Amino acid sequence: MIALLDALLAQTPAADVSGPAPLNLVQTIVLGIVQGLTEFLPISSSAHLKVVPIALGWGDPGVAYTAVIQLGSIVAVLWYFWKDLTAITFGAVNAVMRRDYESQEFKMALGIGLGTIPILFFGLLIKILVPDFDKSPLRSLASIAIASIFMSLLLATAEKIGKRSRTYEKLTVQDGILMGLAQAMALIPGCSRSGSTLTAGLFMGLERGAAARFSFLLGIPAITLVGLVELKGVLGEGIGDAGVVTLAVGTISAFVFSYLSIAWLMKFLQTQNTWVFVWYRLAFGVAILTAIAGGVLQNPQG
Repeated sequence: MIALLDALLAQTPAADVSGPAPLNLVQTIVLGIVQGLTEFLPISSSAHLKVVPIALGWGDPGVAYTAVIQLGSIVAVLWYFWKDLTAITFGAVNAVMRRDYESQEFKMALGIGLGTIPILFFGLLIKILVPDFDKSPLRSLASIAIASIFMSLLLATAEKIGKRSRTYEKLTVQDGILMGLAQAMALIPGCSRSGSTLTAGLFMGLERGAAARFSFLLGIPAITLVGLVELKGVLGEGIGDAGVVTLAVGTISAFVFSYLSIAWLMKFLQTQNTWVFVWYRLAFGVAILTAIAGGVLQNPQG
């Protein structure tokens, strides 16, 4: 969610659009695949979208690009969870009309709404207090690596002590608020929005599948907001036909692989634990730190 923080912190959209070098079609397809495969898995899409192109010698694709191709991911999650979203929306409206505030659909809608507030609030707070945060050391590869290692240990702890006794049908408004607070951790590059919310869900005693399902639904407002804001800024700058094509291709690529990763994760968590992600995040962070120490990777900020 580096893109989300930068969208909240951006002083002018033009800065991110004009800075990075343009990508070719092969590069944009690859980054769309990276975005799609990592957005909803608990391994941090923002970290991979920064590390992978730098490791391949392409440079940082820029905040605007990564934020816009997230629209492919949001379309995928909307498509996959369309029945859930319509049930929650219409159920909540009917509950309000009947004044049935104990309705599960109303609780879910309220939980998602309240759970979205923390990441927006803290993002704006950082913008006010630290206007140059987008250039801070927290955006360096070393910081991303450390965040990945820390989150792997946190997920391991949640996997160990989580009771996993509550189903999706037993979600409460409090769950939405607490997972929303955890989602705000994604403002720190490398923490992972899906990883932080899934970890919080396990700590709160949710089943793995229920925690992942609600994590996806909770993330829809934040990801949608940043994608639309950045899309407006990019289109307003007039990036030209080549830029439009690469953005479109990257977004389509992100959509396809986001849908596949969502479907795979939901099926995977029905029978498996999260240890594969714990070990991957740990190895990912250690590999980055090792590459920096060996001079294979530079450690740029911003």
